[in-house]
This record gives sequence, C-alpha cells and structure tokens, in this order.
Amino acid sequence: MQHVANVTQLKEVPKRTAISVENLSHVYGGNDGGVPALEDVSINVEEGRFVVIVGPSGCGKTSLLMMLAGLRHQTRGKILCAGKPIAEPDPERVGVVFQEASLFPWLTALDNVEFPLSLRGAPREERRQRAEAMLKLVGLEGFGARYPHELSGGMKQRVSIARGLVQDPPVLLMDEPFAALDEQTRMTMGHELLRIWSTTRKTVVFITHSLTEAVYLADEVLVMSARPGKIIDRIEVDLPRPRTYEMMATDTFGRLRDRIWQQIRKTP
Repeated sequence: MQHVANVTQLKEVPKRTAISVENLSHVYGGNDGGVPALEDVSINVEEGRFVVIVGPSGCGKTSLLMMLAGLRHQTRGKILCAGKPIAEPDPERVGVVFQEASLFPWLTALDNVEFPLSLRGAPREERRQRAEAMLKLVGLEGFGARYPHELSGGMKQRVSIARGLVQDPPVLLMDEPFAALDEQTRMTMGHELLRIWSTTRKTVVFITHSLTEAVYLADEVLVMSARPGKIIDRIEVDLPRPRTYEMMATDTFGRLRDRIWQQIRKTP
C-alpha cells in the first residue's frame, strides 16, 4: 500500500500596512491663486519597513511628513495610520524626530525624554524607568543627568530619538535628523539608528537630502519631483542587512545612488 505524505503548504503571511496615503494634494494659501506644494501623492508603507524620502529642496518632503504626523492638514486626499485617519498629533501611534533636537535647556537629558510621559500624567516611577531604558537603547546610559549644553550634537539627537521612542509608537517619522551634524558623526548616527531600528522594529519614514544616507538606511527609497511634489520613483534597496560601511564602495550601492540622482536632476 502506497502512503502519500501530507505536505502542508506554508503561506507567506502578508504584512500589514502601517501608513497609507491616497491621492494626497496640498495647496498653500487656498486653491484660488495658492501655491501647490504636493500633487496626487500615494504611498503604502508596510509595518517594520524603513522608508526614505528624497527630493530637491522645496518639493514638499517636510510638508508631507507633517501631514503624516497630524501636524498639518492636506487640501485633498486621505492619510491612514494603522488603518485610522490621523487628523491631529497622536504620539501613541506616531513619534516625530525633527532636524533640530529642540531639547528644553533647563531639563536634564533624562527629564527631556520623560517629558512626553509627564504630559500624559504617567506615574513618576514608570516614566523614569522607561526614559532610562530609552537612553540606554540610544547609547546614552549614564548621561541622564547631563544638560543639553553639556552634550555634543550627536548626543542631543540621540536624546531626541529617545524622546520620540519613549511612548512606544509603532511609527517613527524623522525629518533630516542628522543634517546639522558633521559627516563623520552623521555616518555614526546612521549606523546607530539602524541598530535601534533593528531592535525596536518600528516603521520608519526618514527624510534626507543625502543620497548616500538614503541608500545606506533604506529598505525603499521614494524619490519626489520638484514642486508640486510627486512620487516619481520607488527604489527597492536590495542590499543585505545588517548594513556595513564597506557596502558603500560596491557597484550595487553606486548604481542605486546614481539612479536616485538621475531622477532628481531631471526635475525642473
């Protein structure tokens, strides 16, 4: 008697969408005689992905990020975060790290990280434990008692990232957080950010003008046109993880960076 093996087909579990943007447009100053900033932008970002947005200056990258954060309202279109509209800031769903660290100079690093939790009335012991854990995560264990003026630029940005993570949002939006840093510190911070991301598995949307930074960090790069900003290319970065500095010298890395540059330089 012949026995037939019962083979179970393993189906790949589809990833859920963390951010959905449909036909988003924005005009500053109203539709009549206003300045069009964004036009018909549609994006889907899966959970746990690291997506980088690049484009020429003034193309609306930051405006788009502010709308994803609920800090600015679009003229047309729909934005969903975790399947729900985000019409106002919601730090439990979306954390934001800006270009400037924007720390309170009269608060210590630990108190700066605690601040969002204190606004929500979290118990002191709980917020202290969570803030200390976030400082450890970003590599600043032992620096909690330092004030912002006692920290380097890179350390201030680490505090800012810790503050963005302390409420444990599933999505982290980052608007050129390393732009003001020198090149060496910037590369180090990018590597540290990937370490933090691999630990937390947050969904990250990251804006930068640096094409090298974009390729080094991203799972996918979205390229925007000049104003009014549109998505003109979507580039999968098929480099293995964890990323290493040596990858920057490879032909694959160079081709990806050149493809982004060719798209940006074509825009008027």
